[in-house]
Amino acid sequence: MASSSLDHLLGLLRVRVVRGVNLAVRDIRSSDPYVVLKMGKQKLKTRIIRKNLNPEWHEDLTFSIDDPTLPIKLSVFDHDTFTLDDSMGDAEFDFKPFMEAARTPFEGIPDGTVIRKLEPNSQNCLSKESCIVWYDGKVVQNMILRLRNVECGEIELQLQWINLPGSKVF
Repeated sequence: MASSSLDHLLGLLRVRVVRGVNLAVRDIRSSDPYVVLKMGKQKLKTRIIRKNLNPEWHEDLTFSIDDPTLPIKLSVFDHDTFTLDDSMGDAEFDFKPFMEAARTPFEGIPDGTVIRKLEPNSQNCLSKESCIVWYDGKVVQNMILRLRNVECGEIELQLQWINLPGSKVF
């Protein structure tokens, strides 16, 4: 029997792109931002929000995870109709701590229990402490990433792990 690509999947990582805060102006007074997330060969993108420096996407983008060592790269762009889209900054995050937390057995743990706290440091783009929490039967991590290579801006994300029936245990 031939092995399918699903045999190598560990599960799914749902990244909710919640919102942008104080994004850079790239048009005359505003920007038309959208977010691109990349991990390995996978590339996902949000919709464009017109004329808004504090956009709210609340959009779920889902990665298939087969290599938890790959970082997720985030880029924000200003959509332009007649020219190339302008960069509005980038960030990167490692989701290994999140995956490690997702492996913990949680029977009997109360809702809202903090599993792990991650502090901002020179190795990550966190702008403030990020907690991995057991909430409503799921492992969830909220994070705010400070954008690099730009004068200002942050992106708020939420990670959620989705186990697949029959996926290999990581």
